[in-house]
Amino acid sequence: MTDQKKILDLYFLDARARLIDIAAFMDRVDRADGGDDFRYDAFRAALKALESEKQDRARKVLLAFSDPTEEPIPVATTKAACGAWPGVENA
Repeated sequence: MTDQKKILDLYFLDARARLIDIAAFMDRVDRADGGDDFRYDAFRAALKALESEKQDRARKVLLAFSDPTEEPIPVATTKAACGAWPGVENA
């Protein structure tokens, strides 16, 4: 196992830059007009998963965007993925 200092030396600046990008994205969304959006709700849920002290944060982030249902839908309603599950009320 690699020690923390080596990991931080290799990846800290990249992670820092991504975090700044995320903050800028959120600032733009918050300044814009419009109502609630399931994608942004999923995004914020994924951010909450990062607060966990456990080592399964990546799994929790992926699950925040995932469709939890087990039954396949009969027909696709769009031609492209949107990156987050709209939920039952938005389907």
